[in-house]
Parts: sequence; structure tokens; C-alpha cells
Amino acid sequence: MDELIERVSAAIGVDAGVAKTAIGHVLAFLQKELPEGPVAEFFDKAPGAREAADEASAGADGGAGSLLGGLLNSGLMGVATKLNALGLDMGQIQKLGHEIFGYAKTVIGEEKVKEIANSIPGLSQFM
Repeated sequence: MDELIERVSAAIGVDAGVAKTAIGHVLAFLQKELPEGPVAEFFDKAPGAREAADEASAGADGGAGSLLGGLLNSGLMGVATKLNALGLDMGQIQKLGHEIFGYAKTVIGEEKVKEIANSIPGLSQFM
């Protein structure tokens, strides 16, 4: 996970703490949307991935207890909202996605990353 944090930090110009939180938000989203298959394999093979996702999930309620909060914090828009709250703009979010999915290709292979992308509408624009 340290390698990914360093890659993201350098690519989007943020400190390691922000990079780790941003990665955690993306991984938590993937884990929620696709708990089985290639995502589960990634979590099994990437040391620290599960912990980063769990930390981001634990610290990111953001009012999700309400119906409106739950709707705003769901799907890709919910991830974008959380990443914006960290101070990331759309360009940084796209670079974040490129780095995460580039790293995932080294862990689980390109075909499985494509499977993930094809399973979530709109995700491929961040790869």
C-alpha cells in the first residue's frame, strides 16, 4: 500500500495522509459495490488495502444517516463528493483513478481490472 500511496501523492500533488484517505474512499466504494470477484482478490493480494477502505468508511459518515445524506454519499457521485471534501478537483480525481487502477493491474491483472470497470457504469472514465 505504501507504493500506491507514494504514487498517488506524487501524481496528484498531496501529502501521504490525503493520498491514503483518497485511496481508502475509492477502495471502500469498490468493496461496497463489488464485494466478490476481482475486487475481493485485490483486497486479498494488496497489503493494507482492506485497512485503508475500512478507515475511510469509518471516518466518512458525512450525515449518511439521513435519507438525503445516504443518497448524496452513494455511487460514484458519493465518492466524488468525499474526494472533493479532501480538496481534490476533477483532474486530481481522474489521476487518482488512473494510479489506483494502474496499481490494481499489477496486482490482479488487466483483464480483472477491465471486469471491475465494466461492472460499474461510469467507472471507466477514471481508468
